[in-house]
Amino acid sequence: QVQLVESGGGSVQAGGSLRLSCAASGLTFRRYAMGWFRQAPGKEREFVAAVNWSGGSTSYADSVKGRFTISRDNAKKTVYLQMNSLKAEDTAVYYCAADPGGSQFEYWGQGTLVTVSE
Repeated sequence: QVQLVESGGGSVQAGGSLRLSCAASGLTFRRYAMGWFRQAPGKEREFVAAVNWSGGSTSYADSVKGRFTISRDNAKKTVYLQMNSLKAEDTAVYYCAADPGGSQFEYWGQGTLVTVSE
C-alpha cells in the first residue's frame, strides 16, 4: 500500500520560511518522479514543483520560482519543499504526489496546511 505523508506545514508571517517533507512508503521511491501541488481556499489545485527520480532535474511554477526549492533523499524516501520569502498568496493545503511513469501523478498524500499572514 502506497502512503505519502506530508509534514512541516504551519503558520508563518510573510517573508518567513517553512520546509515541507513528504515521507513515502510502499513504493520503490527512487523510481518515481515526485511533485508538490497546492490548493488554496476556493481555488483549484495547482502545480508547484517537481523533481525527477534522481533529483537532477526540477521544474517550478512561475509563481514560486526563485523562492521555493524541491529536493529529494532517495535513501530516506523523502521529498522536500523549502519555501522562502513566503507570501500571503502561498496560503494553501500542500500535497505531495508520486509519478511512476513520468506523465501522471498517481499517488497523493493527505496534505499539510500552510498559512502565511501579512
